[in-house]
Amino acid sequence: MALLIECPQCKRRNPAKEKACKGCGFLLAKHSGRIWWIEYYDHERRLRRERIGPNKAAAEQRYREVRSLLAEGRFVRKCPDAKTTFKTLADWYLNLPEVKAKRSYSRDERSLKKLLPVFGDKLLKDITPAMVEKYRQDRLSELSYRGNPTKPATVNREMALLKIIFNKAIANEKAEKTPVKGLKMLKENNARDRVLSEAEYLNLINQCPGYLRPIVKVAYHTGMRQGEILSLTWGQIDLKEGFITLRPEDTKTNEARLIPLNSELMDLFKGIPRGLPQLRVFLKNGNPITSIRESFQSACRKANITDFTFHDLRHTFTTNMRRAGIHDSVIMAITGHKTTAMFLRYNTVGRDELRALVREKI
Repeated sequence: MALLIECPQCKRRNPAKEKACKGCGFLLAKHSGRIWWIEYYDHERRLRRERIGPNKAAAEQRYREVRSLLAEGRFVRKCPDAKTTFKTLADWYLNLPEVKAKRSYSRDERSLKKLLPVFGDKLLKDITPAMVEKYRQDRLSELSYRGNPTKPATVNREMALLKIIFNKAIANEKAEKTPVKGLKMLKENNARDRVLSEAEYLNLINQCPGYLRPIVKVAYHTGMRQGEILSLTWGQIDLKEGFITLRPEDTKTNEARLIPLNSELMDLFKGIPRGLPQLRVFLKNGNPITSIRESFQSACRKANITDFTFHDLRHTFTTNMRRAGIHDSVIMAITGHKTTAMFLRYNTVGRDELRALVREKI
């Protein structure tokens, strides 16, 4: 058995004790980016080599593992981390049936668009905790698509996905360790108080393309989440009773909800050609709509509405219901907020309300 160093110039593998490459004379001892290998004969006396990467400690650890296995006469399984790139692992993850069934599948795809340029071509063995931390710090300094610094919550979602991918890989014997172990998530502050005024809402509706307009109306009048709206089927809409029924598997909290329909939404759904119960309600060119991110941002720009996201329509609904005198428990039953603390984050008290309240008391 032997520890080897790969020459960066001629790619020859040299014994670790050699100071210069035997093939070209390159000074290995002074080169900082050395690639380590281990070499051994397996139980059938076949010569095996494993590329470990730039981490000498990892190479020494693998060397000890193989030596122990050979001494005990056990089969040496080649380390999967040494032959699998992160891109290969990410493709495998995205094609898992349970992953494809996730409501957050598109979120995973967006996160991987950020992760792959940095980690995609690297072998799993070469991805270290230090590289992950550097990626995290670099992401925090990048500007988002809105032109603002990337939020800690966004980076946390990417780190969570990285952890899930490696954990699934380990469970399926496609990796032996994770570089995200022990990584603490960044502190998040996602509280927002942006509420759309009625005038802004009407302006936004006028700027929405035809396929987007009913989706925005449903969000404004029900407080439903984007995923809940886009996945709506005709079997969930009861125009006779005036309700949308969300099953546990349809919601983020895995709890069923009944969403009452006002007269505007009743007219809206009556105006859409009704399909079979299992078919999606909202279509574009005959196909189910899976993403509205770009079209919604475009409509906001045309309406001169700034600092507003689709999810803020949920804030707007909650605030409008409270202003209308609807009891908190009823609003929470509609929106699916499980705790009062979370409900209060979505319930914004505006300056005009506070000013009017003070005047009444005075």
